[in-house]
Amino acid sequence: MGRVSRAQAQENRQRVVATASRMFREKGTAVSVADLMKAAGLTHGGFYKQFASKEDLVDEAIAHAFAEQAAHSAVAFEENFGEHETARRRLIEDYLSVWHRDHPADGCPVSGFAADLGREPEQAARAQHVYINGVRNRAARLATGDDDGMAQLCTMVGALVLARATRGNPLSEELLQAARTALTESAQPEPQRRTD
Repeated sequence: MGRVSRAQAQENRQRVVATASRMFREKGTAVSVADLMKAAGLTHGGFYKQFASKEDLVDEAIAHAFAEQAAHSAVAFEENFGEHETARRRLIEDYLSVWHRDHPADGCPVSGFAADLGREPEQAARAQHVYINGVRNRAARLATGDDDGMAQLCTMVGALVLARATRGNPLSEELLQAARTALTESAQPEPQRRTD
């Protein structure tokens, strides 16, 4: 069998990164290289022709996930004609949905990679820069007035993680609804009191 062209090698690399991004969010970074390459439709031996180490792939997979999420958020913002509050509410609704809970492979990298980065400090040191920027950018999409969006993001990520851990129990959907309510009602303008 002949060598693959440079274009094919690049396409294979992108396929591995995209596959890893999904698998790592769904199953964690402990996924084996063999399972990952099989899922990408490539041989295990080809991995080290593309990547110096699994840690390099984890870095790229995290960056890929955040880039993908940023593109999705930009589209949502544009679809709402630049209305920040409408886009923010849509982000909250989508994030705290049953669909998002049940599809971690297609979900947010903030919740998808948090446990692995917290558990593996040597890996976290390499990937942390990309992750931190992703967290800050995600929070900025939620920011309103004097609120930098960090507490909102913490509420969303926490609720999603808890909802995934309790899936199959009514508590799971209660958690999602409680967070949605807290985040959307807190942004409502205060009713004006009558002064007469």
